[in-house]
Amino acid sequence: MKLRSVLTVAALSITSVSFAQETAEAPLQISGSVDTYFKYDFAKIPNIATSFASEQNSISLGMIDLALKKTTGKASFVGELSFGPRGQSQSIPNADGTYSEGTNSFHIQNLYASYAFTDKFTMTAGFMGTFIGYEVIAPTGNFNYSTSYLFSCGPFQNAGIKGSYAFTDKVSLMVGLFNDWNVYQDFNGVSHIGAQLTVSPVKGWTAYLNVLSGKSVGAVGTGTILDLTTSYQVTEKVKIGLNAADYSIDNDGGGYTGGALYLQNAFTPAVSLGLRGEYFSTKDKVNGAANLNVVPGESVAAITLSGNIKSGGLTFIPEVRFDNGTAEMFAKSNLTATKSASQFSLAVVYAF
Repeated sequence: MKLRSVLTVAALSITSVSFAQETAEAPLQISGSVDTYFKYDFAKIPNIATSFASEQNSISLGMIDLALKKTTGKASFVGELSFGPRGQSQSIPNADGTYSEGTNSFHIQNLYASYAFTDKFTMTAGFMGTFIGYEVIAPTGNFNYSTSYLFSCGPFQNAGIKGSYAFTDKVSLMVGLFNDWNVYQDFNGVSHIGAQLTVSPVKGWTAYLNVLSGKSVGAVGTGTILDLTTSYQVTEKVKIGLNAADYSIDNDGGGYTGGALYLQNAFTPAVSLGLRGEYFSTKDKVNGAANLNVVPGESVAAITLSGNIKSGGLTFIPEVRFDNGTAEMFAKSNLTATKSASQFSLAVVYAF
């Protein structure tokens, strides 16, 4: 009788431990970054107005980025807020269905929940950083501090619901329904469909084939983005990346096409050098079907050389950039138009 009691207690103890392990919650993960920078345009006036860092001869703020992540069993959530100019990328919906540019000092970068139904299939819903393109808003996700033209023209976030299925450890597919670009509430309703095919043929090489299509406010007809993003860790020190995209709007509504090549070499664990070469071109656009007033597209080529010097969580990013366009899209110091521009910047990014 005594032996039976001991065995019963032992069995209950094992069951309790097993149940506790199955329902144990992972700790709340907190991460983020802060960044600041100095930028100087050699024409002594602001030029190269991509997404961020457009000031001249100024020590300026990037943003404070704060991300929270937690997993409980098969469910998880991510919440990410940014405070500062670099994070101001969202549009604000108006009651008439149009959008205005956001002016708040803080912005939601990510706010979504996921549930893993199986080891292969996961559903996610909420406001998510876009799956389109190579570069991201947070400076910790990019090697270069300034951003490419493709990044500046593509979506920043997508609000919607998506499902991801991993066929193997090398092939997976995501399909989702989304609102218009960069808005977490849309009076115009769900308007876009998107998909991402992820392929990892060999160790160190991953490629993403992306498509996003739908109706955007102010666009003529339906727009479709076709995007290829890939990176290959050739050796422990050398990495190659590529981003190529084409955005077409129906009924000759314009769009863009372009590509960016990323070459990076880590000389030591603390010192790396990276070169980004890019080409970007806007497409011809027809204004008014009656008179066929064609607005011709313009193109620009750019080379950006950046260093990454690391010490703990701190990264110094000295950078020089040269842009040259087919049209006079920049300005000289005397305010006359010119086809080229160049700048120097020094950014400080701390990640935690």
